[in-house]
Amino acid sequence: MGTDAIFMDDNARPHRARLVRSYLESETIPQMAWSTRSSDLNPIKHVWDMLGGWIAGRSVPPGTLHELQQALLQEWALLIQQAIDDTISSMSRRYQACISARGYHTRY
Repeated sequence: MGTDAIFMDDNARPHRARLVRSYLESETIPQMAWSTRSSDLNPIKHVWDMLGGWIAGRSVPPGTLHELQQALLQEWALLIQQAIDDTISSMSRRYQACISARGYHTRY
């Protein structure tokens, strides 16, 4: 992990357990202030949205679970790393906008 890394979770109960919080604090791992149900700040959710959009836009959508799996694997193979990098890079801006709008403060 780089020196400028920040731990981000989705406010799930296991991530908020006292043991986890104690460990993060003891290792001095900075934590991002995180609003409940703020999946818009999670980069992987945006990548899944991209994949979902590409699959939905296919001329013949997958009709079975196996076809969906194959379609996801095909689209993932075509996914450009720059699209993922751009999504990750946008998170700081999205986060700042979110905490400003909601009045949250960072914990680092």
